[in-house]
Order: sequence, then C-alpha cells, then structure tokens
Amino acid sequence: MPAGENVTRLLKDWRAGDSLALDRLVPIVYESLRTIAGRCLRSEDPNTLSATVLVHEAYLRLTNADVDWNDRLHFYAVSARVMRRIVIDHARDQSRLKRGGSAPVTLDTAVVVGAPQPRALLELDEALSRLAERDPRKSDIVELLFFGGMTYEEAGEVLGISKATVDRELRLAKAWLHRELT
Repeated sequence: MPAGENVTRLLKDWRAGDSLALDRLVPIVYESLRTIAGRCLRSEDPNTLSATVLVHEAYLRLTNADVDWNDRLHFYAVSARVMRRIVIDHARDQSRLKRGGSAPVTLDTAVVVGAPQPRALLELDEALSRLAERDPRKSDIVELLFFGGMTYEEAGEVLGISKATVDRELRLAKAWLHRELT
C-alpha cells in the first residue's frame, strides 16, 4: 500500500471538497485497490467479474459515500468492505441463476483456494454476518486480513489493538467460522 501521509492528506482534502485531490488520489491507490479486488475475487469465476470492473464499481460507490476518512488504512478497510459487498451481491445473482448446491466451505477454501462457488461465498458471508452480530471485532479482523489484504500490524492499527490481539482474535474467529460452516 502506498505511503500513508500523502494518501491521508489527499483523502482529507477530498473530504473537504477539493475535487482535484480525488484526481490525484486515484492513480496513487489504484494498484492497491486492484490487489484488494483480486483478493475479493479469489472465490469468483474469473469469467464473470474482473478486478478492473470491481475496482471501478467500488470507486463509484466510494465517491458517493459520505465517509469521514481517518487515514489511508481506514480508506483501504472501507474499500475492502465495499468490494466484498459487491462480490457478495454478484454471487447472489449467480446463485439465483444456477440454484445449485455446493460442498461445505471454510474460510481458507473460500478465500484462499478460490474455487468458483457462489453458494460457498454466500455461506461464508452469512457466517461472517452472524459473527459480526456476535463479535464485530473478530468479523472486522477477518475482513481486513482476508479481503483487505492488510497485515496484522495494519489491521491492529485500524482497530486500535495490538498485533498479538489480532492474532488471538483471528484464531478464535477462524475456529468459530469453521464450526459454523461445517
């Protein structure tokens, strides 16, 4: 991810109404957004949604969002969440078309292995939503690490917790999700 100070300054300028700041920001963050999009698309069929399309759709949603940007990590966290929502909406559309069953899913198989199974991605999203209701911080950690591609340090900074707490909470979240998904 690009250096924070310049991105943070541009985000704050953009929020303050400087439309030129957005023009300067986009080229700086574009490749990072494509990386996040690639992570979000690991469980999608590459023939149905591309990283470029996902970034452009997220861009449209982000430019219309009323967000008070704290810093670059906050921007990337919100971007990852927006992209995840777009991918989930796309998976729902695909699932409606196919109406087929799928094998049980785990966090690792859905996000890391990336078999194109819209139903599996929807099951993961439903489990993450239940986790968010039960423990929002654990859900945020999963989202930031697996969908946002952040390091433990970056996720900890966004959430205001230590790297050790991120690690501990992630282990608990993965165990809870595993139980929910199997």
